Amino acid sequence: MNAILLPFAALTPLVNSALLSPAEGDAPDILKTVGLVVLILFLLAFLVLFLKFAKLYIQSVLAGAAVGLFDMFAMSLRKVNPAVIVEGRINLVQARIHGIMSNDLEAHALAGGNVPRVVHAIISANKAGLDLDFQTATGIDLAGRDVLDAVRTSVTPKVIDCPDPAKGKAEVAAVAKDGIQVLAKARVTVRTNIARLVGGAGEETIIARVGEGIVSTIGSMQTHQLALENPDMISKTVLDRGLDAGTAFEIVSIDIADVDIGHNIGARLQADQAEADKRVAQALAEKRRAMAVAEEQEHVASVQANRAKVVLAEAEVPLAMAEALRSGNLGVMDMLRLKNLESDTTMRRSIGGIDATGSTEDPSA
Repeated sequence: MNAILLPFAALTPLVNSALLSPAEGDAPDILKTVGLVVLILFLLAFLVLFLKFAKLYIQSVLAGAAVGLFDMFAMSLRKVNPAVIVEGRINLVQARIHGIMSNDLEAHALAGGNVPRVVHAIISANKAGLDLDFQTATGIDLAGRDVLDAVRTSVTPKVIDCPDPAKGKAEVAAVAKDGIQVLAKARVTVRTNIARLVGGAGEETIIARVGEGIVSTIGSMQTHQLALENPDMISKTVLDRGLDAGTAFEIVSIDIADVDIGHNIGARLQADQAEADKRVAQALAEKRRAMAVAEEQEHVASVQANRAKVVLAEAEVPLAMAEALRSGNLGVMDMLRLKNLESDTTMRRSIGGIDATGSTEDPSA
């Protein structure tokens, strides 16, 4: 209470001297009046300032935080909420954490930091025995990380589902060497590594690395039955790889929560390969058939061309016979015998089922 009334006690002699002391010398009365007005205005301003920050000032005095009225007024001029700074300073003092002054808290607030979360994080870390100083805490906060959540995660590890159900996948799909698909779901228990919190990778990197480790571990197994019989083999193998390197977390454990059998990927691939081979064989057969048809058509065209030549040659026979009759090389009787021979040949061909071109025809057709 004495500390609260001290400013008024210090100003009391000044007021008494101004109001009660007799005028000395020949100073004009106007100067006395101006001095008195200035003094009254000063007292009024001090009273308004005290009433505005009286509650905070009393709290800081009773808690031993040592935040003065004029300091609070200066904070308000710098657009810093004095209540946040005073409350943070009181919390630190009551938690027996010394060395962090109100100026430090105000500087962090001016830099855009969250003073209450930093203060609570430092207090929580101190009570839990974690090494977290003010500079590190403010750096983590200004870097965009939730420093209080980081301290809580360091004290109480949290569980991360792998894969993340929010991403639309419920299980990690892997294929053993026997071609059977294995579906696995893992839960990763992590705690925050405060030393690597700034610049360290986040939860998505942990999920990706654990998923990759599960796929490679199951893929190296000879049969899918090994994964079903010993799921702890998967977690141990993945955990031994040091997947938390370069991340903001330390992996405490990796537990396989569920293992299930998926599709027979090997059989499906073989069926797809057989279907592809069948299509290739069908394409090759169709190609050979098309080539055979083309070759047949070429032969038909060649036959027609040869027949055309025969017809042309046969067309020259009557001309040659006429020329022979005119020249006397062929007699009339010779021509008649030739006609008879031709008629006999035509009759024999019709009886034998042979057409004029020489091809055999079915008589019953």
